[in-house]
Amino acid sequence: MQRWGSLITAMVTPFDEELNVNYGGAVELAKQLVEEGTTALTVCGTTGEAPTLTTDEKIKLFKEIKASVDVPVIAGIGTNSTKATIEMGRMAVECGVDGVLVVVPYYNKPNQEGIYRHFKAVAEEVKLPIMMYNVPGRTGGNMDAETVIELSRIENIVALKEASGNLSQVCEVIRRAKEGFNVYSGDDFLTIPIMAMGGAGVVSVASQVVGPMMRRMIDSFLEGDVKNAAQLHNKLKPIFDALFITTNPIPVKKALNLMGRNAGGLRLPMVDAGAYVEKILVEEMVKLGLL
Repeated sequence: MQRWGSLITAMVTPFDEELNVNYGGAVELAKQLVEEGTTALTVCGTTGEAPTLTTDEKIKLFKEIKASVDVPVIAGIGTNSTKATIEMGRMAVECGVDGVLVVVPYYNKPNQEGIYRHFKAVAEEVKLPIMMYNVPGRTGGNMDAETVIELSRIENIVALKEASGNLSQVCEVIRRAKEGFNVYSGDDFLTIPIMAMGGAGVVSVASQVVGPMMRRMIDSFLEGDVKNAAQLHNKLKPIFDALFITTNPIPVKKALNLMGRNAGGLRLPMVDAGAYVEKILVEEMVKLGLL
C-alpha cells in the first residue's frame, strides 16, 4: 500500500530577513506544492535545514503545516542519538503528523547491528509509520540491504528513502522486503530507474521548482507511457544536476528565490549560493520556462 503517494516533496524551511523561521511562508509553500501535485510532504529533513532548527521551531512547523494541507505530513525526527530521536518522535506524535522520517545515525557511524537496534528501538517507542532514510554521503555509513530487509519486518517501519545511488542494493531491498514496504528514490535523477524496479516514487527536492513536470513524468510512467516519462526525465536531467551542483539546500533555496517564492537565506554553516551556482541555475531555469 502506498500510503504517501508517489511524489513526496522534501520541503525547505523559509526564513525571514533575520533568519527566523517564516511560518507563513512555509504554509504558503506547502499549499503551493500540493496544488502542483505533491502527494505528501517531509518537514524538517535535510532540505529543511533540520540541523540548525530548534526543537520548538520544528514542533511549530509540524503543527502549522499539518493544519494547512490535506496531504500526509512526514516529520523529520532523526538524530545520531536513539534517545533523542525517540523523544523527538513522541513530540511529533502529539503534533498529529502522519509519519516520521528517521535517518541512519550520522557521525558516530554505528555498525549494521547498531543501525538495526536504533530503528527497532524507535519503532517500538514512536507509534507512527516510519520511513527510514539511507544517505551514506551525509551519514558516513551505508545501511546494507540485509539490514533494511530485516527492519521491514517490523510493522510500523513501512518505507525507505534510498539515496545511496547503489541500484543493485535498491533492487535487492525491493525484491525481498516485506509485501507493501515502499522504497522511494532519495535522488531526483533516479526516480524513474527506481520506479522501474518496483519503487514507489521519490522524495524530491526538485519538485519545489519543477513540480508539475515531475508530476507528469511520474504519471506517464504509472500509466505505461514509458517513452514520455523518459523524455520528461531527460528534459529535467540538467535541472536535477543544477540543484545539486553544491550542497543541498543551497541551490534549491536560490532557485525558489529566483522564482519569487521567498525561501529566504540559510543559517550557518550553510551559506548562500555564489555567482557561479546562480548562473547555472538561471540558465537551466530559463530553458524550462521557469524564469
